[in-house]
Amino acid sequence: MAEKTLIYKDMVDTALRGVAREALERVAAHGLPGEHHFYITFRTHAAGVDVPDDLRQRFPQEMTIVLQHQFWDLAVTQEGFSVGLSFASQPCRLAIPFAALTAFADPHVNFGLQFAADESEAPEQNDDVADTPAEAEGDDNVVTLEAFRKT
Repeated sequence: MAEKTLIYKDMVDTALRGVAREALERVAAHGLPGEHHFYITFRTHAAGVDVPDDLRQRFPQEMTIVLQHQFWDLAVTQEGFSVGLSFASQPCRLAIPFAALTAFADPHVNFGLQFAADESEAPEQNDDVADTPAEAEGDDNVVTLEAFRKT
C-alpha cells in the first residue's frame, strides 16, 4: 500500500542520523583525527540500547558519553554502534542504536545535531505550542527538528 503523504521530518531525521553514523564509521576505520571528539547523547531505555544496569539506574532517561582519549573497539553497523568505555575504572561495552540518539556533537569544530524524539516516547505537548518553527537559540551549527514539528 502506498503512503498517503511524504513525511519529510522522518526523512531529514534519518539523514541526520546518517551523518553521525558516517562520522563514527570514519573514526572506527581511522581513529579520531587531531582534536576531534564526540559527545553522544542517547535515551537509555530506548529499544536496543545495551548498557550496564548500574548506568541505566544512574541515568534513567538520557546519558551522554564522550569519545575522545579512552575508548576502544568502536564498531559501527547500519543500525547502531558499540564501544568500550570505562566507568569508575570498570571497563564495559555499550551498544546504542542510532534511533536512540538525541544529540551528537563534535565541539572541536563547533558542530552539533539534535534528533527528534520518538513520538511514542515523547511527553505530551501543550496545545498552546505554536505551529510555526521557533527561532533557533545559540549555535547556528546545531540542527534541531523540534522547531518544525506540528502539534
